[in-house]
Amino acid sequence: MSPASTGASATVDAAPSVPVSAPSAADSRLTPGGPGYRRMSLALFLAGVATFALLYSTQALLPLISGEFGVAASEASWTVAAATGGLALFVLPMSALSERFGRRAVMTASLAVAVSVGLLVPFAPSLGALVVLRAVQGAALAGLPASAQAYLAEEVRPKALVTAIGLFVAGNSVGGMSGRVITGWVAQEWGWRVAVGVIGVIAVACAIAFRLLLPAPRHFTAGSLRPRVLLDTVRDHLANPLLRRLYAIGALFMTVFGGVYTVIGYRLTGAPFGLPQGIIGSIFLVYLVGTVSASTAGRLVGRLGRRGALYLAGGTTAAGLLLSLAPVLPLVLLGLVLITAGFFAGHAVASSAVSKTATQGRAQASALYQSMYYIGSSVGSTVGATAFHADGWAGTVGVGLLAVVGVVTITVLGTRAARVAARREPLAAH
Repeated sequence: MSPASTGASATVDAAPSVPVSAPSAADSRLTPGGPGYRRMSLALFLAGVATFALLYSTQALLPLISGEFGVAASEASWTVAAATGGLALFVLPMSALSERFGRRAVMTASLAVAVSVGLLVPFAPSLGALVVLRAVQGAALAGLPASAQAYLAEEVRPKALVTAIGLFVAGNSVGGMSGRVITGWVAQEWGWRVAVGVIGVIAVACAIAFRLLLPAPRHFTAGSLRPRVLLDTVRDHLANPLLRRLYAIGALFMTVFGGVYTVIGYRLTGAPFGLPQGIIGSIFLVYLVGTVSASTAGRLVGRLGRRGALYLAGGTTAAGLLLSLAPVLPLVLLGLVLITAGFFAGHAVASSAVSKTATQGRAQASALYQSMYYIGSSVGSTVGATAFHADGWAGTVGVGLLAVVGVVTITVLGTRAARVAARREPLAAH
């Protein structure tokens, strides 16, 4: 048995023998095709499915919720914004718990609480109660995103990290898609309450499978729960210019996505489209495009570099926004395809770059990214709905285009900063 597996020292006492070294930690990490990698990928894929299916379970149902409670789009959108806002507020504290008690334990507990609340959501007696339940559900789900990325950064070989995180993000896209499609068709027959109940049951199954499949962590080292340590780690991450840029990029991409998909149901139920709820739910099948673009983000970075991939993702998103302005359904759908592909590619590239950049306190680094990401979702949902109420779909598109301009501007500044740093390195060495 190897020293690594017994815990014994790798030092050999016999002087004349060739020194024997323990296998490096990197050699025992998971890699595509290796033992445990497939189980890990499927487990986190299912966690992503459950997270996004629960988090956005009311988004495709907003017109029905507006009708039952007699409220406008901007008010009904709080059922989405409360969930994403709760996640944004609690993701950092949850990441601290994962540093102390382990990634798998925190992810399991978070899913357990979130699916339990999900089974209560269909019985909300008022819009206010529904918003509160959704906020609690979002806070519970906060233990998933940052802990999952930290788990992957610790347990997967660095060369496979972008691909592994891309698969987790792909699970997000499948969850977001299936949740909206299922709720659309179920709600058309039995109402929005039954629809969100069905999503709750599906999430329970995903949570159970996740816990049974996820391999036990082998490279986790428990950290401290002391607030001073947490604050110092957060301060160090925020002092890193690259991480700050990546956090802003994630928030801006999600501002576009949150705004578009919160409002699209209202646009397609109105003139000139007048689509029924089931068909509107099926529109979210375009999330499959996001599954592909997220899972191929690693190859995209390999060909274009991180900044090149972000330029492409931003340009694709902007093209989709402009195309969606057309009053023709096929062009609107093509616009949604481009928006979805650009968003998921940009998110996968930015989030994996955060995990690679942070050499310590990875859970906090990922938590800060997730916090900004879901703040972007809350802002996009509320601002996008308000812009739609004031100026129709063109208002929502305008908000999205401003966010894309922000992504491109930040990436340009990052490119310039990298060039300046590259010019300074030879001078410093000299």
